[in-house]
Amino acid sequence: MLATAGPALGSLAGIARPGYANDNNLENKVTTLTKIQITADGTTVTATIEDNATSRAFVALLPLALKLEDFHQAEKISDLPDRLPTDGAADGYSPSAGDISYYAPWGNLAIFYHDFGYSKGLVRLGHADAGIELFRKPGSVTATIERDSQQD
Repeated sequence: MLATAGPALGSLAGIARPGYANDNNLENKVTTLTKIQITADGTTVTATIEDNATSRAFVALLPLALKLEDFHQAEKISDLPDRLPTDGAADGYSPSAGDISYYAPWGNLAIFYHDFGYSKGLVRLGHADAGIELFRKPGSVTATIERDSQQD
């Protein structure tokens, strides 16, 4: 999973918050992890995020502006501004279309728009509720990822 993108874009926009992913008190900083919004090309996709150490660290980084690059014609990927913890996570899994994942060996976010085979080091963060067609468009997509404001 070759990651190209995004931390610089988020940092320049002043919305990426490096450092949170290494904070030992993430569970105290993030209390609601259930919904996020991914907005690109005027379309907003909502997703449900699972409650695990890796997803809590991901949510603590939000909001983010990322350039999601196409990879293997199965997923959109982007570097994250910080590595996420994978303590307690499975060694890997076989993602389905709509899965939002973290690829630990490269430290990047992966949003799958096609099913994919087992990948060691892949941690599921959550799943898009609908609208994954947005990610099937060829080429890169610039997206904003944030907590769903209707939940706060």
